[in-house]
Amino acid sequence: MKCPFCNYSESKVIDSRPAEEGATIRRRRECLACQKRFTTYEIVERLPLLVIKKDGSRQSFDKVKLLNGMVRACEKRPVHIADLEKIADDIEHELQSSLEREVPSEKIGIMVMERLKFLDEVSYVRFASVYRQFKDINTFMEELNKLLKEKL
Repeated sequence: MKCPFCNYSESKVIDSRPAEEGATIRRRRECLACQKRFTTYEIVERLPLLVIKKDGSRQSFDKVKLLNGMVRACEKRPVHIADLEKIADDIEHELQSSLEREVPSEKIGIMVMERLKFLDEVSYVRFASVYRQFKDINTFMEELNKLLKEKL
């Protein structure tokens, strides 16, 4: 690790501790040349996760994009952003833990809908209406009826 002050390549670790709920390690270092201290963070290198879109194209998984979709579905609803961030984190963790490096967008959409259904039913229906591209009111009603049957 190069010193940010003098660019010397040797330093010693003074202190290490977990950061961000154990996702990273924070290290306090001291340069062996100039004795100045600096902080570094270590994170686990994750393999790239690709999303296969409906048209067959592939793009990198983007947790922010996932979170933004859920935020739009939850507008003006009593849903806390922290709950949505937890859902996005859980989905990302589940996808990273699987052995698949390419995931169909449909699978991600289903994962979101399963979680939103228990968080807020109105947000679930909003997300489902965009995700499933409801063509008319009948398709919309079918989804509402499924939701009502599950509650009974």
